[in-house]
Amino acid sequence: MTNTTNSTQQSATLAPTADSVWPCFAYTDARGAIRFLVDTLGFAEAEVYGEGDRVDHAALLWPHGGGVMLGSTGRGSPLDQHADRGTAYLVLPDDATVDALYERVLASVQAEDPAVRATVTVELRDEDYGSHGFTCRDPHGVHWTIGTYRPRRP
Repeated sequence: MTNTTNSTQQSATLAPTADSVWPCFAYTDARGAIRFLVDTLGFAEAEVYGEGDRVDHAALLWPHGGGVMLGSTGRGSPLDQHADRGTAYLVLPDDATVDALYERVLASVQAEDPAVRATVTVELRDEDYGSHGFTCRDPHGVHWTIGTYRPRRP
C-alpha cells in the first residue's frame, strides 16, 4: 500500500526547475542529429565532445528551458540498443511560437542537407487537453512533439 500523504508531502518539498529532466538519445549519426536539432528545431549547442564523426557526449539547450543529451552509438553504451529511437516533448510558450516552428519544420523538407529534413507525423492541431502543437520525426527516426501544453504543478 502506498502512503500518498507522505509522497505528496515529499514532492511538495522538492524545488523542480525547468531544466531538471534531460532526455538522452543515441544516434548512429550524432553529428547529423545535432545539425537537425540546431538548424531545424532551434536547440543551441552547449557542449559537444568527440573527434571526427564520433560524438562522445553532447548537451543541447532548448531555448525555453531544459535540453537533451546525445552521443554516437558504438561506444558500448547501454543506450546503443535504443539507437535512433525515442520521443521527446518540447514546450513552447504560445500558439504563435508553435506556428512559427511548424513553418520552419515544413520548410526543412526542401533543405539541401538531408540531415536537417523533418517529416511531419502529426499535423498542427489543437488538442482537447489544451495544447496547440504537432509532431515531427527527425531523419534518424526520433519523434519530437512540440506544443503549448505544460502540466500544472501541484
